[in-house]
Amino acid sequence: MRKAIFAANWKMHKTISEAVAFATAFAPLVADVTNAEIVIAPPFPALAAVGAALRGTRVLLAAQNVHPEKQGAFTGEVSPPMLVDLGCAYAIVGHSERRHLFGESSAFVAKKAAALLAHGVRPIVCVGETLAEREANRTFAVLEEQLGGSLAELPIERATDVVIAYEPVWAIGTGRTATPAIAQEAHAMIRGWLQKRFGAAGNAIRIQYGGSVKPDNVAELMAEPDIDGALVGGASLEAASFAGIVRYQEKSQ
Repeated sequence: MRKAIFAANWKMHKTISEAVAFATAFAPLVADVTNAEIVIAPPFPALAAVGAALRGTRVLLAAQNVHPEKQGAFTGEVSPPMLVDLGCAYAIVGHSERRHLFGESSAFVAKKAAALLAHGVRPIVCVGETLAEREANRTFAVLEEQLGGSLAELPIERATDVVIAYEPVWAIGTGRTATPAIAQEAHAMIRGWLQKRFGAAGNAIRIQYGGSVKPDNVAELMAEPDIDGALVGGASLEAASFAGIVRYQEKSQ
């Protein structure tokens, strides 16, 4: 049985004081949630303060990005050991904004994921197609290319330490959400690819959906057999909203 995982990706939002206020308000709202992992990825400047605010709670800390090298002349970058020092349990790599705005390749994503694992931080590896790619019926081909490249350095024995996030680019921040059936179709394809690549471990790897997830649509998405959680953007910026997503089962009962 795969344990659900909900991760808040705040992107470039919240000052340190705003981030700490959120963490302080949010943690009590989910203190009794035991059936899911809950993760918050604030901007880099807020990582230390949010980590301190979350200490002793059920909520885990994540980074939004990482550089694969341990140290060196990489101005503006952050290394895996730095994230470990901050207490990060997870880090997001391969987000569509990193791929499309900053030109990051799947090969570079693979190096990031491998470096994180080598330092005990679990990667959330993002994959997903653009609207043009979907309309050209290339969704599966794009996902296969991104999965193959981004997981190229992942050994089978570490496969279950990775989380995959399927994020259709056309549904991120647009208010458009893939229907549960559309999302499940992509998740099922990803599941099949993971099973071929990693054998039995492929069935244990968790696959999140990311693309305008909100409190009012999360239950339908989570009802699908291969959707194991959500990578949440805008709806994670308010404590009550993200708590409503994490506690989705209460509305669906």
